[in-house]
Amino acid sequence: MILSVPTMTCNHCKASIEAAITEVGGKAIVSLEDHEVEVNGLPESTVLAALKAAGYEAEVIA
Repeated sequence: MILSVPTMTCNHCKASIEAAITEVGGKAIVSLEDHEVEVNGLPESTVLAALKAAGYEAEVIA
């Protein structure tokens, strides 16, 4: 799934998002330029909850 994370603006944001997804057993492919994160193999609710806990609102776009 691909998520839009409009508040992701820097490498610190990128690292925080990658860490949040790793903590729940996933792997994130982050495009800082597009403000998008690709995550596969995890339920949508798990990913959204992990990002919210890290301080990021996200929306599934694909």
